[in-house]
Order: sequence, then C-alpha cells, then structure tokens
Amino acid sequence: MLKGFFNVPMPQNEPVLNYGPGSAERAALINALNTARANRIDIPMYIGDKEVHDGKKLEIHPPHDHQHLLANFPEGGKTTVEDAINAALTAKPDWENLPWEQRAAIFLKAADLIAGPYRAKINAATMLGQSKNAYQAEIDSACELIDFLRFNVFYMTEIYKQQPPISPKGVWNRVEQRPLEGFVFTLTPFNFTAIAGNLPSSAAMMGNVVVWKPAYTQIYAANVIMQVFREAGLPPGIINLIYVDGPVAGDVIFNHPDFAGIHFTGSTAVFQNIWQTIGNNIHKYKTYPRIVGETGGKDFVLAHPSADIDVLNTALIRGAFEYQGQKCSAASRAYIPASLWPNLKELLQRDVASFKVGPVEDFGNFINAVISEASFDKLAKYIDNAKSDKDVEIITGGNYDKSKGWFIEPTIIKVNDPYYVTMCTELFGPVLTVHVYEDEKFDELLDVVDKTSIYALTGSIIAQDRYAIAKATQHLRNAAGNFYINDKPTGAVVGQQPFGGARGSGTNDKAGSMINLLRWVSPRTIKETFDPPKDYRYPFLG
Repeated sequence: MLKGFFNVPMPQNEPVLNYGPGSAERAALINALNTARANRIDIPMYIGDKEVHDGKKLEIHPPHDHQHLLANFPEGGKTTVEDAINAALTAKPDWENLPWEQRAAIFLKAADLIAGPYRAKINAATMLGQSKNAYQAEIDSACELIDFLRFNVFYMTEIYKQQPPISPKGVWNRVEQRPLEGFVFTLTPFNFTAIAGNLPSSAAMMGNVVVWKPAYTQIYAANVIMQVFREAGLPPGIINLIYVDGPVAGDVIFNHPDFAGIHFTGSTAVFQNIWQTIGNNIHKYKTYPRIVGETGGKDFVLAHPSADIDVLNTALIRGAFEYQGQKCSAASRAYIPASLWPNLKELLQRDVASFKVGPVEDFGNFINAVISEASFDKLAKYIDNAKSDKDVEIITGGNYDKSKGWFIEPTIIKVNDPYYVTMCTELFGPVLTVHVYEDEKFDELLDVVDKTSIYALTGSIIAQDRYAIAKATQHLRNAAGNFYINDKPTGAVVGQQPFGGARGSGTNDKAGSMINLLRWVSPRTIKETFDPPKDYRYPFLG
C-alpha cells in the first residue's frame, strides 16, 4: 500500500542554458538586467504575514559598479529576531501537521517557477548583487537551486517510506519522522544563491519552521527567492527572512529555549564560535540542537608527472578563477611536478592573458568583481606581501583597482615553501598559489598536501598513471569530502556529487542528499500490539 503512495520519480538535473548570442534566454536576461538596474527597490523583511520595512536603511550596490544604487533594505534589531521566532513558532503546529505531499507540492512549484517565469529575474539579481557572469549565475541561482528543490522532495519521500523490515505476527512496527521540536536558524553566505535557497527550504520541507538570515551581500537575490516561495504557496511564518547583524541575531537565537538547530554555510571561525556558544548554552534548550555546517576550504590540485598538461591547465584555470575564486571549493593551492612546470607556466600565462575583466552586463567578461571592499583590501594585502617576498614569484596578475568596482586581477603565485601563508590560508579570491616539486618526491608530497591546511573540503588528482591515482585517492581520503580525478575541484552537481567536507570544513552532512535531510527530522518508533498479553507470567515460570 505504501509503495505506490510514496512513488515519486527520480528527477533529472535542470538543463543549463548557454546564453549564446541571439538566444532567447540571452535576450530575456538582458531585459531583466536592464529592468533591475533601472528600478531601485525597497526590499522588505518577511516575518509571518508581514513585509517589514522598519529599521535603519542600508544600501545594495553592484560589486562591479559600486556607485550605482540597486536597492535599500532595513536592518532590524533584537525585536526583529524575537518577532521572527514568534511568527515561526505560531505557524509550526499547522505546518508540521500538513501532509507531506502538500509541503512537497509547494517546493516543486517553486522549482518550476524558477525554471520558468523567474529564471531571468533570479539570474539577473545574482549577477548584479553578487557580480556573477551569466553562466555562473545560471548554474547557481537557476539550475542548482531548481535541483536542490526537486531532488530534496525525492529524498524526503525516500526517508518517509523507510520502515522497519520486520513486524512479527500480532505486532505492527513503524517509524514516524517528526520535525524538530522548536525552530531552525539558517545562516546563508553571499557566494551561492542556491545555498541561500536550499538551507531554509530543506529544513522547512521536512516540516520545520525557519528563521533565515542571509549575508547582507546576498539580500538582493534572497528577496527574489522569498517572492518565489510566496508565489508557490508557502504559508506565512514558515520561513521568516530577516536582516540583522550577526551578533544581535545570535544573542537572541542561541539563548532561546526553542532553538532546535542551525543550518549554516560560512566561515570556519564563525561556525566554531556558534558551536561554542551553543555548547555553553546547552542547558537552556528543550532539546539538543542539530548543528549542520559547511565552512571554509583551501582546496588543492595535485598533479602527477603523468598528468595530461591540457587537462591540468584547464582544471587550474577554471577551478581557480571562475567566479573570481569565491567558491569554498575553488582551487587555491596546486602542486606541480618540475617536469611539467615550464610548459604549464606558458599555458597558464596564455590563458590568463586572454581573460576579459569587467562588469557582468558585458557577456564577454570572464572575470568580474570580488564581493566587497573588505574582500578587495584583504586580497590586495596578500598580493602586496607576495610581491615583496624574495622567495615568491608572481606568474600572472598582481594588480588591482577599486575605482569603479572591486576588481582583483587573476593572480598566480609560485612559492618555494609548500607551507607559505597563501598555501595554507583561505583567501576567497582569484589567487592561485603553486608549489613546484621534484617528480620523484610525489609520495612525500602526499603527506604535505594532507597536512598543510586545517580544511578538508575539495581536492583533485590529475594523472594518467592509475597506480598514482589509487595511491592519492587512498592517502588523501580524509583531506577532501569531495575528491575529483582528472577534473577541477569545483562544480558538484545535486543528485550526482553530494557536497560537503570535514575537518575545519564542516560537519560533512552533504547538501543535496538524503543525509542532509535526515538532520532535520527526529524519528519516533511506534510499536502497536494487536493481541497484548494479559498476564505477567512467562511460560518458564510454569
């Protein structure tokens, strides 16, 4: 009986549109970009059934054109957070008791809205607010978010249909997957609109209510996500979108007895501080909160002397510089055998020289701006320090300019010391550091790769020698939660490569998989006995 009831077909990944000259999607996107630039908007917070505009007004500017004003949004305070929590808890009883297929329908409709009428709008918002080019916006805010919504519905049904395999005669054993007792706090980053949509929706899909705080630098697209959810039929109070300073939000949320969990993507330092705060306050909560986080990365590309040099070059160019290196999975440290380095250096310099750098509205630009002045200043400091170090060679780039936007020239640094600061520290920008090693020291270098960084998010091995591939795969098994063979260490696809890392990179709960959704339910085992015993005496007593 349950098999047919839970029969939801496996979804297919959303096709990626190419936005080539003359295409219909390119024309629609250009129109959406022009409309967005021409209309300054006042973005509200969404609390319960209210759109809240009260608060100090802050501004949103495109990172690549910081003189242009796109929008204003209100910054809330302690009362805002309390109102959002109260709205969530008020909405909770009806939402968690709504049949699962009714919740599923909302998020499936949201996916269809993004695939259709909202596609150009959400891509344009991501391009303007986060300085992503058209292709990077398409694979993120359209395709990946659509995939998260559709695949999560499929995984949700798979979870619900998992039942105990044995019920003896006269007994019915079953499992109920309950939402968490309380509310879930989701804290989302600037760099992926898909993550911003997935973190609150995955928890809500499982019957939870959510307080969502996005990074201020992602609010422009977050507003579109909420518009989609509302049009898809999400009831008021299920996901409450607020803009509040982090410490202010944390002071209210992490002291609240109904705090039930956090779904987080951001920096390792912030996540560790949150974990410590939760630990210190553990006696205040009704239940032990779920802590799910994906944090930093210092992701590697390890080349073996047998590597195909064109494969290696492409993996480094795309892995390091797509979206200006502002991916937690971006290739930021590379280990190159000396025999390959002279030719690889020429290829890297050739390809970087071919990059066009500028605003996202020009579809010919491969490189756009970094997200903020703070990011720009940090990256400029590391580049200047590298320039002044006699043991460091600037292979490409090394320049920057913030007169119009926060533009950092794609930069490749060659270092003698495999533990040089830019080999170890997460920079989150278009800076790749290369260490050249002697070919015969490949085995020794495996230990260096494994121990250099506190992180363990992504990494890749580029090689044709299958023994070398097998050795690296085994030796580096704890160095990357997502490991790639003969490919760049970025671009995980929902339904194909569930994403997440361990060590300093997070709890490895694999966004875009059943593993993650299981974190947002609390199972209850139910045993029903149809013919219960009526006497305490067992046969052995006779």
